[in-house]
Amino acid sequence: MQALTNRLRKIKWCLVIATAIVSVGSLVYSHRLTNQLLEEEVGKMEVWAEAMRSFTAADEHTDLALVLKVMGSNHTIPVVVLDARGNVIASRNLRPNPEGKDSLQILQDVVARMKAEGHCMNIDISPEKTAGSKPEYIHLYYTESVMLRRLTLYPYAQLGLVALVVIAALVALLASKRAEQNRVWVGLSRETAHQLGTPISALMAWSEVLRDTYPDDPLLPEMDKDVRRLQLIAERFSKIGSTPELEVTDLRPLLQNVTDYMRKRTSQKVSFSLTLPPHPLPARVCPPLFEWVVENLCKNAVDAMEARGSISIAAEAHPRGARILLTDTGRGIPHRHFKAVFKPGFTTKKRGWGLGLSLAKRIIQEYHHGHIFVKQSTLGQGTTFEIDFF
Repeated sequence: MQALTNRLRKIKWCLVIATAIVSVGSLVYSHRLTNQLLEEEVGKMEVWAEAMRSFTAADEHTDLALVLKVMGSNHTIPVVVLDARGNVIASRNLRPNPEGKDSLQILQDVVARMKAEGHCMNIDISPEKTAGSKPEYIHLYYTESVMLRRLTLYPYAQLGLVALVVIAALVALLASKRAEQNRVWVGLSRETAHQLGTPISALMAWSEVLRDTYPDDPLLPEMDKDVRRLQLIAERFSKIGSTPELEVTDLRPLLQNVTDYMRKRTSQKVSFSLTLPPHPLPARVCPPLFEWVVENLCKNAVDAMEARGSISIAAEAHPRGARILLTDTGRGIPHRHFKAVFKPGFTTKKRGWGLGLSLAKRIIQEYHHGHIFVKQSTLGQGTTFEIDFF
């Protein structure tokens, strides 16, 4: 499983790096291309402005055919020409084309936008200058062509599409990883339940033999309890991988059972306290699996305290369900590991598989549709886990 996780992590980073390289390269190339096209359009507007100047100052020697051909060659760049008083002389390639009684206001708005973009040329149409004469200008406003605007936006649309493909690939990888983990969980749990079945049956038979031989032995009831406990453990493993049957159950006796069991089988240096409400605390749970989660949290707490400290379990009602808080006085969990502790394989113990809390999260969140998380933790003081059923 760890090898699969490492392989998927490498693939994920490769996809991210490849996407970043493609994105940066595409943006740089598109930026250079659009700059070149913009320079070409500015050059065309300079030629168009010169043609407009020649047209306004035309005489019998002016080749109007060439001038009109140059002016008519602009089929893409939006342009508006104003006289010195701000009146519209001509407009071309405006989309939509201003029409009707509001056309003048539309043209003024277009000119204001072009002026704000800084796309303006002043064309000197003064006749032959004499001393003291003032130059006469017309003003040409323009903006980028529709094609240039589309080319400017195209790389972002392309990168959005690439991002969607990469996200889809990552989701597929994560789904594949999750499916692989599920197969591992199911196979491991069912095989464990199967392997436990034979020795449990044998222990039950030997228990009957001992009861017939030593009917008054005070240890036999305790032995029966442990055999039933093994049966419960086998039942828990058999339920992993299959959809458990949830039933509305009062959580108080379940928490009491776990506390009593752990108190008897833990060092006397570990004290347990259980705080329960006086009224029933119903929730839709699978009792064996819920007890397993609480028991697992208690065992982790005992390990974190090195078998010396206190564990308190408190249950309380919530307007939408129930809440359970389990607090220990162990070594605590760094804040950066609050989520990592629930990942398969994560453990701070020298010996351990790192599966306990991962199983607990799977049972609470996937089977019971609840929520389990580290509510708070202080290094050297302890940790509080919270389980919510709402």
